[in-house]
This record gives sequence, structure tokens and C-alpha cells, in this order.
Amino acid sequence: MKNILIIEDDLSLAKGIIIALKNIDFNFIHSSDLSSARTYIKTIDFNLIILDINLPDGNGLYFLKELRRNSSVPVIILTANDLETDIVTGLELGADDYITKPFSLMILRARVNARLRNAMNKPVDPILINNFSFSFSKMEFYKNNIPIELSKTEQKLLHILIKNRGHILTRSQLVDNIWTDGAEYVNENALSVTVKRLRDKLEDNPSVPVYIKTIYGIGYSWAVI
Repeated sequence: MKNILIIEDDLSLAKGIIIALKNIDFNFIHSSDLSSARTYIKTIDFNLIILDINLPDGNGLYFLKELRRNSSVPVIILTANDLETDIVTGLELGADDYITKPFSLMILRARVNARLRNAMNKPVDPILINNFSFSFSKMEFYKNNIPIELSKTEQKLLHILIKNRGHILTRSQLVDNIWTDGAEYVNENALSVTVKRLRDKLEDNPSVPVYIKTIYGIGYSWAVI
């Protein structure tokens, strides 16, 4: 099921868009202002956002700029602002497409499907989990929008845990994937030390971890999916 957020203050237009895009695999959330949109984004993982610019409580472009600080979700701007400078600004701020009103619902449907196909072929970056934002390509890590400094070894450990979240990884699997520099011997305490350091940086209470769980006698798991 793909979640699509429509941020549009014209209720009849929003309903028309939902009818035009009706698909058994789409779940639509409609927001008529930016305030409620921000609330939805905190609790729902969206696959696509359709965004108007002129909204009752603010400018959609400012919202887009804010969104792009920690999310790469595809965004299609749908607006009456049809000047060339408007279009260029929207695309430069991170919109994936820009459609001006009035528009063809068939074209909108085709562009939505195209953006969703493209997104399926791209790795998710940053990865958003609760109050965390992890961008491994940019080596940028945030908790509650506050930057976290991670060593290369801590990044490797976090990456493999995140890629396999919900699954148990043995100590030997983690060691083999983290220390790949050809060293014949890795002190068995090195993994425990790295796990402790990572917990200290990520967990609210490192002594009672919520995310990086120890599976006694086996290894570790990122427990929150």
C-alpha cells in the first residue's frame, strides 16, 4: 500500500485528484493546510506528496525547503503559479515535478505513476525511523534534528543493523562486515565497545536500549522497524 499525501486547500479539487488517482494500492491522506501536513508526516511514511503552493497558513515552497532537510520523498507541486521563475524555483528547492493549473487529470495520473516507479528504484536516503534521520550517502545522522557524530566504524555498524532491522545478526556476521580491511585478527571486545559507543549516542537510556538490542549468546538486532 502506497501512502500519498495531498496538500491542497481546495476540497473539491482534492476530491477530484483522489478519484482520478484511485487505485487499490493507494491510500490517500488529504491536508488542507501545512500545519496538519506536518503532523501527518511525523506519523506516516509517505511514498509521494502532491503539494500546492498557496495555502492558508503558509507558502508550500517554504514547506518543501523544510521537508528536504531530512526527507527525499517524491514531491509533485500542483499550483496556479505558472511563471517560469516559479517553476524554476520549485524544482531548485527539490520538487520532482511541477504541474500548473488547470491541468489534465490523465497527465497527473501518468506523472504520479512515473514518480512512484522512479522512487522504487532508488535507495531510501535518508532513512527515517521515529526521531532519527540517517543519510549514509552524505554521512549525516540526526536525532531530534540534532546532528550526531559517528566514527566510520560506528557508521558501518549502524548501516548493517538498519539494513537488517528486525533480524538478528550474529557477532561473527557483524565483525566480518565491519572490519573489512583484511586484518587477520580482530579483538572480540572491539564489537562490544563499538555497540556501547553507538548506544551512548543513539539511545535515550543506553543501559536499557530500545533500538540496539543484545540477543544474548548470539549477537545484536535493530529492534524497531
